Amino acid sequence: MHLALENVSSKVGPQQHIYPLSLALAPRTINVLLGTTLAGKTSLMRLMAGLDRPTEGRVLADDRDVTGVPVRERDLAMVYQQFINYPSYTVYDNIASPLRIKRVPEAQIRQRVHEMAERLHITPYLQRMPAELSGGQQQRTALARALVKEAGLLLLDEPLVNLDYKLREELRRELAELFAEGKTTVVYATTEPLEALQMGGHVALLHEGRLLQAGPTVDVFNAPQSIQAARTFSDPPINLLPARLDASGRAQLGEGLAVPLNAEQRMLAGDRAELVLGLRAHSLRLSRRGDEDLAIEAEVALSEISGSETYVHAHRGEVALVAQLPGVQDMTIGTRCTLYCRPADVFLYAQDGALLSAPKKKGA
Repeated sequence: MHLALENVSSKVGPQQHIYPLSLALAPRTINVLLGTTLAGKTSLMRLMAGLDRPTEGRVLADDRDVTGVPVRERDLAMVYQQFINYPSYTVYDNIASPLRIKRVPEAQIRQRVHEMAERLHITPYLQRMPAELSGGQQQRTALARALVKEAGLLLLDEPLVNLDYKLREELRRELAELFAEGKTTVVYATTEPLEALQMGGHVALLHEGRLLQAGPTVDVFNAPQSIQAARTFSDPPINLLPARLDASGRAQLGEGLAVPLNAEQRMLAGDRAELVLGLRAHSLRLSRRGDEDLAIEAEVALSEISGSETYVHAHRGEVALVAQLPGVQDMTIGTRCTLYCRPADVFLYAQDGALLSAPKKKGA
């Protein structure tokens, strides 16, 4: 399905849920809506589904204006955060229910239900009731019911958020494989930048009801066009460092720290004296890799071990940094450390937040 929103907005009383925006979904692939809580993801999905009517603008499905067309007359399926299954139906009957509504022959229903149950690893539970299932099995049942419908549009509103880490990882992989078949236009809402990258496809960044940026996921991640877009698509948060450009082409951060800019970066900075440098946490390291590396002497303020990584919060005078380091690092609060980065890994932003320069990827 080709779904497009044309200058849509949503206002409930005095509260603006969605500010005017236009967005065309990439057909037959996954489209991730990425933003924090209250960014407008669910509000936008409700407009796409026909559960709400936009205050202004149009919703087009395959070039047909479906603004105001009720959800039951649309070719779509939707899965929410909660495990919504019919409690009095077996797993088999839950999955079969949308096909029975469409009066699909029972032999086809049986085949499609078993195929979908096999793909989502719930075949042994087909004769159980939802109350007899674990959370992961219940969510798989809800997903199977939506997927078996083979709708042109599938809306997934943070469907894995209530599952434990291992189940989320497993289901995310399975969903990515299913969506790779290119049969359905999928919209997947999440608050997690890493999940957006793992799902791939296309992404739309939302913040407080506004569309910040949209495009292929990797392209948007590599070149967030504003400081707010960079904040939205960075976890841990991107380091944002106010700087002054001196006559020698160095970005002065204060406290005796300066980042040398190359000729292209200086050209893109133009005659601006004030800049904001962006540096992702994974671009900081504990070891030097080349002569061009910038060494930052800092003091450890906090060290957090998270699985196979360590997040180090450090400061050098007024300059605060977060480094995402591989492995378990023994970093004692108050000790000195040296962090290294390549000046070429720096994003340059203007004072108004607009992107001036993004790091070039290898092979670009």
